[in-house]
Amino acid sequence: MSCIFRKVRPSLVISTLLGCVLLIGGCASGPTMIAPEPPANYERMGPATGAASGSLGILGTAYYFIPMGLNSRVERAYDAAVASVPGATALIDVTLDEYWVWWIIGTNRTVTITGEAIREVK
Repeated sequence: MSCIFRKVRPSLVISTLLGCVLLIGGCASGPTMIAPEPPANYERMGPATGAASGSLGILGTAYYFIPMGLNSRVERAYDAAVASVPGATALIDVTLDEYWVWWIIGTNRTVTITGEAIREVK
């Protein structure tokens, strides 16, 4: 009678584990600056808020993998917040809030940026 299970070579196991670690590690990133450093002299102009959405979708819950406007949502929300105050050029005291909604074949992820609008004084 022949054995159904054959002995797996250690090099195959190590290669598979290494490949999984590299794949998972490729999904990570470092910290990202949301707002640029403020200028040396600036004028406060009031509160500002902006929001932007993106989706991650197609297939079943564990398999959402197609980004649709997902990667640029923080930048778009920041730009909308700056544009919400006429004459503003940047934000200080920035906060980021994110929430998501499941829509059966994907998720919608919305980022809201709030902060104090400023403009440079020369």
